[in-house]
Amino acid sequence: MRRRPMHLSAEAQDALSTALEDLRTELKVPAGFPKRVLKAAKDAAENPRLPDNDKTNLPFFTIDPPTSKDLDQAMHLERRPGGGYRVYYAIADVAAFVKPGSPLDAEAHDRVETLYFPDLKVPLHPPVLSEDKASLLPNTKRPALLWQHDLDAHGNLTDSSVSRAMITSRDRFDYAGAQQAIDNGTASDSLALLREIGELREAVEVARGGISVNLPDQEVGLQDGSFRLHYVATLPVEGWNEQISLMTGMSAAAIMLDTGTGILRTQKEQADQNTVKRLHDIAKALGIVWRPGISYATLVRKLDPRNQQHMAFLSEATGMMLKAEYTVFRDNQLPAYTMHAAIAAPYTHCTAPLRRLVDRYTGELCVAACADKPPPNWVLDALACIPCDMARGKSSQADRQTVDLAEAAVLKDRVGQVFDAAVIDTDAERGKPREGKVFLADPAVLAKVESTNGLELQLGSSVRATLKKADPFASDDKVLFTVP
Repeated sequence: MRRRPMHLSAEAQDALSTALEDLRTELKVPAGFPKRVLKAAKDAAENPRLPDNDKTNLPFFTIDPPTSKDLDQAMHLERRPGGGYRVYYAIADVAAFVKPGSPLDAEAHDRVETLYFPDLKVPLHPPVLSEDKASLLPNTKRPALLWQHDLDAHGNLTDSSVSRAMITSRDRFDYAGAQQAIDNGTASDSLALLREIGELREAVEVARGGISVNLPDQEVGLQDGSFRLHYVATLPVEGWNEQISLMTGMSAAAIMLDTGTGILRTQKEQADQNTVKRLHDIAKALGIVWRPGISYATLVRKLDPRNQQHMAFLSEATGMMLKAEYTVFRDNQLPAYTMHAAIAAPYTHCTAPLRRLVDRYTGELCVAACADKPPPNWVLDALACIPCDMARGKSSQADRQTVDLAEAAVLKDRVGQVFDAAVIDTDAERGKPREGKVFLADPAVLAKVESTNGLELQLGSSVRATLKKADPFASDDKVLFTVP
């Protein structure tokens, strides 16, 4: 339930290109790959480790944003004789190309994850792998980690396993194209089943107390010399697609817990009384009715992320309530806490190895477990360091600062104007009761605010906030409001 990445029109990208370059410099984002890594990638692309198991007869398809080339997942869905479903879910086999201890491996550990900016992306692996030989592009044979999930007629998972196989994706969809084909009845049987299975899995999620919210995309365009911010709601197919990934992550976690060695994505619910009170105050300030006895999870499922006030609550509350981390365990010494609170089950990252380092390791652990073999030594040797490696990732910073940059662009011609706003956070707990965040309904912006009248900010209060600063090129506090 994090904020969705910011999108800029081509005109807005041109106008903000220098600011985006400055942001990448500030974050110390690598500009390119060293020659030795590019050479290693070229060699790896020509000499992958290929599995003997051939599943190219299955008509897989992919669903990704229209410009994506780093395709991590492909799926094929079918009905099982006698009732229920079978989901084949193929994950790009990055370990077939990246050898432990190689320059490719070292570079991946330095980069940790792919970074996405409105004008470009900074990949985890060189494009010859991430956008070509290791990507599950259509009409090409590719090595994959092939998950097989069996579900009953109600969408409950009854069995799950993973092994290496060669696969071929036959069709490539973007979200709009997949949604249109499903809605108008032209989808293949396999694609059409994504709605049926996805909706069943969403019902299973609700029953176990899980939460999935797809926040709308924020898009910034340039019209008549001024920046404009608007929101594009996500499509139902994005949620159904996400359910297949979540199911795989939960299956992988269960397999690793069963074998006693693994990496979990754990998340504890920080539901102390002060946090709950703060959340109720934020909801009240945003006009959200939170009745007594209604849990946070129940409230969130009822909110509509297309509603600007609801989106502001979801964006702010998620950061307050839920803190996620990677938890490693070995030799049957299971951690005291294994749950992911938002998912309401043990869970791990395993479905995006082209874009995230940890997924290569969880995939290997699950393949070994399902083959009844010990994990590879290179996986065990690196296991303890993975949480520290992933903590160095910069994707959250990049996403947050890109949003700040775009919002500053939207407001830059309105410095000095006064806006109706709601105080949805204060820094009182950090000893700064005169600083916090405000939410503007129009344009829908979350930004820093300072009290200049000597009074402390009151969480949940409605204020008249003056825009003091809106500078996309500022190194910090790109947007700042004051309350006189």
